[in-house]
Amino acid sequence: MTGPVVSVAGAAAAPAPFEIVVTSPGGFAASGALTFANARRARSEGLHALHTSTARELQVDCGGITRSDSAGLAVLLDWMAVMKREGRPLCFANLPPALLAVARISGVDEMLQKGV
Repeated sequence: MTGPVVSVAGAAAAPAPFEIVVTSPGGFAASGALTFANARRARSEGLHALHTSTARELQVDCGGITRSDSAGLAVLLDWMAVMKREGRPLCFANLPPALLAVARISGVDEMLQKGV
């Protein structure tokens, strides 16, 4: 016989999965966790979204990113590199403090904040 499911106070809930959605022509919002666990999928989904936009200039609002690590930073830098090669300016808005801290340690915080 099983009883009701009880959540433990203070137990960490699973982070929301990464998602990127179109918010306007050339505008996107990223949300959820952007970590080593989902970096490959997030890279692919992000590039797909960016490539489907017909706008020349692109912006990703990162205010919804709930958790990140160095792999998440690598994803954002990769998006920048791909868009730069294609001649399409990309910038990020509302970068979470934890992501900026990893970028600062890596020496890429200024580039990440200015975009390409």
